[in-house]
Amino acid sequence: MNVAILIGRLTDNPELRHTTSNIAVTRFSIAVDRRFAKAGEERATDFINIVAWRQQAEFICNYFKKGQRIAVEGSIQTGRYQDKDGNNRYTFEVVANNVHFVEPKSSNSDNAGYSAPKKETAPQSFSNSDLGDFAEIASDDDLPF
Repeated sequence: MNVAILIGRLTDNPELRHTTSNIAVTRFSIAVDRRFAKAGEERATDFINIVAWRQQAEFICNYFKKGQRIAVEGSIQTGRYQDKDGNNRYTFEVVANNVHFVEPKSSNSDNAGYSAPKKETAPQSFSNSDLGDFAEIASDDDLPF
């Protein structure tokens, strides 16, 4: 199974291009923070190359901008070629099958589509004085599991 799911920030504005057979394609990279950081060090960031084709490429180029968070679901694709000096070089990229917005649309156009995450608020407590539909269970022995 080859499935990659990433959430990161676009490192540049994606550009729409077309192949010689007029198929839309875009290549871009996203900055993905690693989950953990060593004590006393900053969290490392990986820069992952992404390629998207056809309608997916058009959608990305129309609605995503540099700095904006994006969720990408796709598959990993590797390749190999020889550079001009005859050295073997290896490539790694994610072919995007689906992309999703991670942040709400920004109301301020000066920030290139990026809106700062809102602070989470604690859920408001729920209280209902009518508990007639519920019965207190005296012990866990009566539970079916």
